[in-house]
Amino acid sequence: MKATERSSADRALAVIDQALRSLTSTPRAARPLPTSPRGDEGLDVTARRASGSLMRVNHVGEVCAQALYTAQALTTPSAALRRQFQAAAAEETDHLAWTAERLRELGARPSLLNPVWYLGAFAIGLLAGRAGNEASLGFVVETERQVERHLDGHLDRLPAADFASRAIVRQMKDDEANHALAAEKAGAARLPWPLRAAMRAAAKVMTTTAHYV
Repeated sequence: MKATERSSADRALAVIDQALRSLTSTPRAARPLPTSPRGDEGLDVTARRASGSLMRVNHVGEVCAQALYTAQALTTPSAALRRQFQAAAAEETDHLAWTAERLRELGARPSLLNPVWYLGAFAIGLLAGRAGNEASLGFVVETERQVERHLDGHLDRLPAADFASRAIVRQMKDDEANHALAAEKAGAARLPWPLRAAMRAAAKVMTTTAHYV
């Protein structure tokens, strides 16, 4: 087998491995789970159900983040940018682990459509990567800014007594802001308004569906 063929095969296997780990394995965080000294002792059944639905949506977002960054790292010709995408994906793996753990604590399940979300996000990441580094970075900026706003909304909507989920969401929000800032510094292009609007519409469909399914 030629070196280029071996390299392509290795990349394909790495992509498959990442997908399987994101969808079927128990993710491991490199950083400790963000916690609150107040915990969630005051949550009743209704509040736990509400928090579980919101954290399921956040977990779906992290499944999609794994797919997006994996696809963008795969398509960029820049070694430096590939490392940047991979570093961001590692932090998103923390988020994936944290939200998975919180779902377990709340007695809630992940979205049944996670494989669909992953495949769709991976395809979008490939398209963004194929559009060039500046456009791909611009996609990161817009995605992360939208996620920040989404997490802000969840901080408002989480039950008042759910301090544990709030601690996780706040740290996630800080990390997403840093990812967007790093992409801007790396030379992100501003995406055209119609594309930004389409991204918001697609995200709305995903978050609304994942809230229930």
